[in-house]
Amino acid sequence: MGECLIPLSTAQVRSFRRALLSWYDQHRRELPWRRDRHPYRIWVSEIMLQQTRVAAVLDHYARFMQRFPTVQALSVARGKSVLAVWSGLGYYHRARRMHQAAKVIARERGGAFPRSAEEWLDLPGIGRYTAAAITSIAFDAPIAVVDGNVERVLQRLFGDSTRREATWQRAEDLLDHKRPGDFNQAMMELGAMVCTPRAPLCLICPANLFCQTRGVEEARPQPPRKSQDVCYGLARQGDSLLLTRRARDASLMADMWELPSLTPDKVNGDAPLLRVRHSITDTDYHVAVYPMSETAEVTSGARWFTVKQCDRLALTGLARKILRKVAGESKKSAGESKS
Repeated sequence: MGECLIPLSTAQVRSFRRALLSWYDQHRRELPWRRDRHPYRIWVSEIMLQQTRVAAVLDHYARFMQRFPTVQALSVARGKSVLAVWSGLGYYHRARRMHQAAKVIARERGGAFPRSAEEWLDLPGIGRYTAAAITSIAFDAPIAVVDGNVERVLQRLFGDSTRREATWQRAEDLLDHKRPGDFNQAMMELGAMVCTPRAPLCLICPANLFCQTRGVEEARPQPPRKSQDVCYGLARQGDSLLLTRRARDASLMADMWELPSLTPDKVNGDAPLLRVRHSITDTDYHVAVYPMSETAEVTSGARWFTVKQCDRLALTGLARKILRKVAGESKKSAGESKS
């Protein structure tokens, strides 16, 4: 450990730890991966939560754990099956690397999970934060974590910005070594629930007495979002739908299924069946879905799938969103015709 970088006395650090952990014990969210400390469930949750809100993860986590309840089950699954269950969460490289890591754990380590951060770092898809989070939560390893929430809390606590490595050092200096896993989760929970990016709830913050800024900070300029119009075709043949597969070497969502894309000249003045808005990273897509003849010319990789088969395909998140909306519109139309 290097030089202490936090402007708190030893007594203040102890008081901070007590206040934070007391708040966490009373107010932490009841999340499925917190029901026990099994490293597999913690690992899956940490990978899913990367760049993704908790609310968006909950349903996917439940489905994933039902389909792949153990690391052995995940290791023997087909890659396409893993992507099918992951579909809708985005950042599909996370699922691919987790699948690769599961094979290493099951086949090379006999199903034994790493117990140190250094060992976790040897696995595909595991970085410094994830390794620290898993080992501290699952095995009580005395190692701090720094994610976006923790970084914001630390910057507000001490009233300045500092280089990344110094932020990790500050987190280490604050860490409660008796309850490292709970302390790390408490810091992340504090950033997610109280010390939020906008309008932090300073009056109810357990760290209020130790905070140099009380949440006051200059708003960081956000890069402008991009906007793009895209068109897709919906071809039906009884209970089947026509889908195309992205190239295996595509930079995004490689080898995944989606509706055939259309260029403006293929729309022929038809009114869209529906419109969908879809956002990925810094781009908002305005999507129009048009009816398409079942004999329309499409790429050679196109195939027909029943609606039931689509549920088991590795669909892009946008394709799954469109098909759900189509299903909803169909049910609505059926209900109106009956009435």
